[in-house]
Amino acid sequence: MQNKKVLIGMSGGVDSTVSALLLKEEGYEVEGVYMKLHSKPGYHEIHLARAQKAADLVGIKLHVLDLEDTFKEKVFQPFIDTYEKGKTPNPCALCNRNLKFGEMVNFADKIGAYYVATGHYIKTDGKYFYEASDDTKDQSYFLFYVHKDILPRLLFPLGSRKKSQIKELASSIEGLESFAEQSESSEICFVETTYTDLLKEYVDVDKVGEVLDREGNVVGEHKGYMHYTIGKRKGFTVKGAHEPHFVLSINPNTNQIVVGKREELACGSVVLDNLNMFNDEKEFDTTVKLRYRTKAVPCHVIIENEKAYVTLKEDVFGVATGQAAVFYDEDKLLGGGWIAEV
Repeated sequence: MQNKKVLIGMSGGVDSTVSALLLKEEGYEVEGVYMKLHSKPGYHEIHLARAQKAADLVGIKLHVLDLEDTFKEKVFQPFIDTYEKGKTPNPCALCNRNLKFGEMVNFADKIGAYYVATGHYIKTDGKYFYEASDDTKDQSYFLFYVHKDILPRLLFPLGSRKKSQIKELASSIEGLESFAEQSESSEICFVETTYTDLLKEYVDVDKVGEVLDREGNVVGEHKGYMHYTIGKRKGFTVKGAHEPHFVLSINPNTNQIVVGKREELACGSVVLDNLNMFNDEKEFDTTVKLRYRTKAVPCHVIIENEKAYVTLKEDVFGVATGQAAVFYDEDKLLGGGWIAEV
């Protein structure tokens, strides 16, 4: 029988606060941890104070883990490097693997906690992840890269609940009312305004370059290739264009982007690398999400030589290398990988 000690990640938000409360009510011995990840000025002073207030209200101990160096190496620098390569990164999936379900699990081991919990909206049965009951908040896409051997240790108190229920519960508990009224956190926690504003602090983003058509003709001008992702339709000029043009590809070596009409964005297959699969099948039919907040489309998958060759059964528009591709069997997450070729 495993011990009932659980370490929960505390952000100072309503989701992690209510999660801690629910776990305590279920009889777990709960301790919290606030992870200092990025070094955004003023961020941690506000959120650590909220996390401490939440821990005090719930009646649990709060640890503080300084992971800024690890975050910089394993999440932030790859974020910059990916944009420099003309690709579109997914820092949340890397953070979940390396920090929230990597370093946090290591810390749980140090304090003798078998279980690890967060306020993510997702379910698990110890073998697979499943989409949350609240499909507007489901975060399974961002957790596809978590090591499968730690799944038996994970607890997600919010997986079967709706966000509206969580806010309602918080507002009904004395002391937690203010948590229910907090604004939602941004999708990428270390990006304050836009990703290009952030990149400007580290690399030269604003290098004017050429816009090409598919035949290689120069048809306009852009403000620097890192301002664009595949499928973007604004922020560049196309001489004499009478209909919208979209970014089809990006060449970081020449600082050029190739544009075309929407139908030219259609993608019928992708190749994935750095796979993280929860099952052992090497050939199967399933569905795949190629970007967060898009619908999963039917596909056929062949895995060989540590790559997944994915044939889509309907075209997808605006597929970008560097993004995650995640396989689903209805609500069950089968695993996924990183889009290496389109």
